[in-house]
Amino acid sequence: MKQEMKILVKKISADAKLPSYAHPGDSGMDLYSVEETVIEPGERKMIKTGIKIAIPKGFEAQVRPKSGIAANNGVTVLNSPGTIDSGYRGEVQVILANLGKEAFKVEKGKKIAQLVIAKVEEAEMEEVEELDETTRNDAGFGSTGLE
Repeated sequence: MKQEMKILVKKISADAKLPSYAHPGDSGMDLYSVEETVIEPGERKMIKTGIKIAIPKGFEAQVRPKSGIAANNGVTVLNSPGTIDSGYRGEVQVILANLGKEAFKVEKGKKIAQLVIAKVEEAEMEEVEELDETTRNDAGFGSTGLE
């Protein structure tokens, strides 16, 4: 059974495109640039999408890299996933970072990232003197090995 949610979108640029799914069943909707710029190797830039969105309470929009741009050009979303909270009503912008060896041209109307809608829960923090013991305890980075 297909579940749908309506996300209200306001275009603030005549060149803006609404986020859209490329294929049925995709998790992420494509986000499109409304500007042209070049991101040099090692550089990062905020790229405008020309839209504002209203995410329902209890959800967030996650901005994630496009795998093709990442694999082919070394360009990624810097704070991946970027979070758009339900209370935010400003322009959706994407922080792109060029980790590749060549300049990357951002073109108007081209896909730059993807947007995934995810359910979130509010948590209540409770201070305690001790935490319960687990088999892992405080073993962290690299503790499970690579094989």
